[in-house]
Amino acid sequence: MTMPAIFAFLHHLAAFTLVSAIGIELALFSATPTVAQARKLRIIDVHYGLAALLILIVGFLRVYQFEKGSEYYFSNAWFIAKLSLFLIVGLLSIYPTIVFAKWKGSVRRGEAPVVSAETARRVRLCLFLELVGIAGILLAAPLMARGIGSLG
Repeated sequence: MTMPAIFAFLHHLAAFTLVSAIGIELALFSATPTVAQARKLRIIDVHYGLAALLILIVGFLRVYQFEKGSEYYFSNAWFIAKLSLFLIVGLLSIYPTIVFAKWKGSVRRGEAPVVSAETARRVRLCLFLELVGIAGILLAAPLMARGIGSLG
């Protein structure tokens, strides 16, 4: 009885960490980042990735070990939607991660990275769409948990 609660806590903690990281990235990102901003964005993006990995691992452990079982989840349209949105959010996060990773050299040299207007627009768009995807996940989760959308 305790383990499902612990894993639910870990799942939610990782989810809140992920959402916070996206929000911080969106607030901190600039078309003209300082060295300090670039360094922080790179660190926050690592935390984002770790939170996403933890969500995935703990989520699947909950599905297969601690909750209603894989048959319940994989036969629910809202679970499939939730998982699909998580995948889309993950794919959207690749572009900002690549941009931030490219800053490694300039940050090490103590130079502010140069960001084109188009790159800045794309990074902001990806971060915004990630938050929209998270909102969709937040809608799908309670519907799924209540058995709405059962395909079986």
